[in-house]
Amino acid sequence: MSQKNNKLITPRVRIIQKIYGHMMNPDEKIIYSQGQYKKFIKDVVEGTIERKEMIEETIDKYLKEDINLQRTDKILKIILFCAIFEFLFKHNNPKKVIISEYLKTSEYFLETSQIKYLNAILDKISKFIKKD
Repeated sequence: MSQKNNKLITPRVRIIQKIYGHMMNPDEKIIYSQGQYKKFIKDVVEGTIERKEMIEETIDKYLKEDINLQRTDKILKIILFCAIFEFLFKHNNPKKVIISEYLKTSEYFLETSQIKYLNAILDKISKFIKKD
């Protein structure tokens, strides 16, 4: 991950980091530092983890031909799961904002080709599950 100024680390970058850390150490307690976005970060992290099966079913239902979760990069999968969680449960966030924020976030973690793929996948699934 590139070294960025701490102020540029967005809430969604923190979300991806927390879920990745949880995947690597599932028994370790997730710690949320105080800050302006603590509740949002905690909601998305815990909601994504708690609803993992439901999100996988949603992906199977709408993206079966487009993605193989067993062979997908961990970080790409985490970003996809978080975005789908927001589409399903964060109703006051417009889908264009969710997609835009996760694409910006993905620049910290993914190659350009993966970001383009993520964009196509998010755009496709958002049409099925999030109405603005």
